[in-house]
Amino acid sequence: MTAVLRPQCLIAPITIADLQAVLDIENQAYPFPWTRGNFIDSIAAGYLAQLLRGQDGRVLGYFVAMKGVDEMHLLNLTVAPAEQGRGLARRLLEEIVLACAAQEASRLWLEVRESNARARGLYLHCGFREIGTRRGYYPAPYNRREDAVVMALDVSKAGGHGLD
Repeated sequence: MTAVLRPQCLIAPITIADLQAVLDIENQAYPFPWTRGNFIDSIAAGYLAQLLRGQDGRVLGYFVAMKGVDEMHLLNLTVAPAEQGRGLARRLLEEIVLACAAQEASRLWLEVRESNARARGLYLHCGFREIGTRRGYYPAPYNRREDAVVMALDVSKAGGHGLD
């Protein structure tokens, strides 16, 4: 049996004061990152925007999710590239599932780049199902577009207590 040791982390709302650290991670992680305006608009709209801080106070990752009627839509989940592979994305997903249960959202939706096998694998491992494709959803290099895989998690089956 193996165990994954997770560092002690703090989940907290993203504030305007946190945006530079969030943008630094966003720009390191993606060739087509969200802008400062995207994050400000999400916070202003009241979306669930949380970050994960390490014991030293550094921002390690974050997510933004939008509440809908009886559902939640995950818009962005990112872990700093230097911190990936330590269970932090799963920790953030667990927090989103708990928020879904607290807000009586029975389903969690997301889109993920078709080429992002690592993220797709994590989502599948956590109980998401691939349910469709959005053609040309994401920008891609050379003025091209990349398909998104639409995935969903039945939060009621996740038990509202986190992921299996």
